[in-house]
Amino acid sequence: MFHFRLHSLSRLLICLMLMAGLVALAGNAMAQDRRQNAPGEFDFYVLSLSWSPSFCEEAAERGGRSQIQCGGRPYAFVVHGLWPQYENGFPEYCQRPAPRLNRNIVSSMLDLMPAPGLIFNEWDKHGTCSGLSDRNYFETIRKARAVIKIPAEYLDLSQAKTVAPAEVEEAFIKANPGLSSSAVSVTCNRTRLSEVRICLNKDLQFRSCEELDRRACRRDQVTMPPIRGG
Repeated sequence: MFHFRLHSLSRLLICLMLMAGLVALAGNAMAQDRRQNAPGEFDFYVLSLSWSPSFCEEAAERGGRSQIQCGGRPYAFVVHGLWPQYENGFPEYCQRPAPRLNRNIVSSMLDLMPAPGLIFNEWDKHGTCSGLSDRNYFETIRKARAVIKIPAEYLDLSQAKTVAPAEVEEAFIKANPGLSSSAVSVTCNRTRLSEVRICLNKDLQFRSCEELDRRACRRDQVTMPPIRGG
């Protein structure tokens, strides 16, 4: 009987120790999350360039679309966002509520990000984590986009094109001296090319980002729908 009680007590102590350890780990994780979401505390940026014709076709299939982006003006690669990143993971919504975004800034960005809703969302979710004012954040987006040269074959795509993701990646590397395969990745949905994502340090120089590459498109081939309108 004594040995049975001793065994039960030992099991109880072990369970209590495990529970205490889990609570401590949870507390550390919460503290880490709070620290990580501090504005301006991140390691590098990801510039995400969306293939607009793919977005518009997908939006039409869902029964809705952005009138500006998917209307008469032709768009090829447009800026989806400039995202602060950690070496592992990323911050988001670093200020709640986000500081109000000046509508003049929204209007000024429509040539690169042709949807007001996108601009507001990118500021709330990513811009607030940059540690920059709204004006400086969107100026940084413009500077980051100016760093990238779009390969000539994707500037005026009048017919649908079937491509290998590696082919698109290589075209960007060829068009942008200093860009390496470890600093760029291509994403897709089931059938279409979605985005090209390029990693930049805070000085907007190319830098490697292995974690991003692990989330790249794994399909052998995808479609690039033609540019709309024009």
